[in-house]
Amino acid sequence: MAVLGQGTAHGACSLLHAAGTGYGASMAIDLPILVRVLNKKSKREVNDTDGLLPHIVDAWKNAGHALPIDEENLHWAVQSKIPPREGLKSSSALCVAAVRALCDSTDTSLQLHEIVAIAVDAQLRAEITLTGSIDDTWACATGGWKLVNANEPDVAQGVLLEGGGPMKDEWKVLVISRGPRKERPSLEDFLPHQQQFIQALNAIQDGNELVALTLNGRGVIGATKDHRARILANDALVNGARAAGPSGSGTAVVIVIPIQLEGVINRIKAWCSNKHPDFNVIETRFINPENTDAEE
Repeated sequence: MAVLGQGTAHGACSLLHAAGTGYGASMAIDLPILVRVLNKKSKREVNDTDGLLPHIVDAWKNAGHALPIDEENLHWAVQSKIPPREGLKSSSALCVAAVRALCDSTDTSLQLHEIVAIAVDAQLRAEITLTGSIDDTWACATGGWKLVNANEPDVAQGVLLEGGGPMKDEWKVLVISRGPRKERPSLEDFLPHQQQFIQALNAIQDGNELVALTLNGRGVIGATKDHRARILANDALVNGARAAGPSGSGTAVVIVIPIQLEGVINRIKAWCSNKHPDFNVIETRFINPENTDAEE
C-alpha cells in the first residue's frame, strides 16, 4: 500500500450561524485532521461518518481535475481529532483535507478559494449542510475567520469581512463534547430567533468576536431548544468564562477563558467533570492566520 498524497485541515467554531441571517462566520480552532490518498484499502476503518469521500471525488472531477489513479483503485485514510456531528465543522475539515490530499497526489496547485469551492461543492452534493457551510470551510482551511454571504455562489466573492480572531496565546478554548444531536434543526427553526443572530452579526462587524460567539450561541439554543446547552453556557459564564455557547447546529459547547486565569480554567474543568461526567472536555486554542497562506 502506497500513500499517494496527504492533506491537513482543522476544526472551527461558530461565531454566526448562517441560517440566522444569511451571513455566517466561523473561527478556526486547533482540532487537526489528516487525510491520505491510498492505492489500496487501509486496514483501519475510514472515519467518514456522512459518506463524504465519494462526493469529494465527484466535486474534484467536476472542477476539471484528474485523479491520481483509476477511481476504483483509489482509497482513503482519515485521522481526525474533531468530534463528528457536534457543530465543530468535521465535515468541512474532512473535505478541505481530502481536496489537499488530491492536490498533493496529482501535483495540482490550487488557490485557497479554489480548494474551498471544491470542498463546499462536495458538502452540497452530500446534502449535509443547511447553508452550504462556506464560512465553516474557509475557517477549516486557514486561520482566523471570514464573514461570508451564504447566498453568494462564488466563494471568493462572498467574503465580506475577515479577521485574525482572538490571539491563540491569550485565550484557552474548552470544548464540551456531548455526542451527536439526534435531530438536526431546519431553517425555519432559526427564524424566531433572528434578533440574536443580528446582534451577533453587529458584534462581528464591531470586531467583538467573543461577544458574537455568546450571542450566536443563544440564538442556536433557541432554535434547537437545547436547554442543557443553555445551562452549560450560563454556568461557564458565571464561573468566569468570557464567552460560551454551542457551535453550529451541534451539541458541542465552546467556552473561552483568558489563558492567564488558570484558576478559572481549572474551576470550569472541575465543575464540568463533577456535574457532567458523561461529557468530554477538550482543551485547545484558536488558530490565527499566518502572514501568508501557501495556496494564495
